[in-house]
Amino acid sequence: MTLMDKMAHARAVKARHEADLMKKAHVVGVGIGLQRPEAAALPEPALIVSVTKKVPLEKLRSKDRIPRTLEGIRVQVEEIGVPKAAES
Repeated sequence: MTLMDKMAHARAVKARHEADLMKKAHVVGVGIGLQRPEAAALPEPALIVSVTKKVPLEKLRSKDRIPRTLEGIRVQVEEIGVPKAAES
């Protein structure tokens, strides 16, 4: 599968799961990026889930836990704080 095929698959996975991910505690955004797995020489698509703050798994309700993969696509959680509109 080419990188273009993998990116198309990642976009489809994002479309199917974004609404559910956005309902989880602390989640403020879902995007797609490239991630280089430790064992792989080439970057792989990943879903990037942006959260206001990372919380230890044991402190999250099971419904608010973010899976490590979705339909074969890696999921990366990134803490970004509270988003604010840019001033002009």
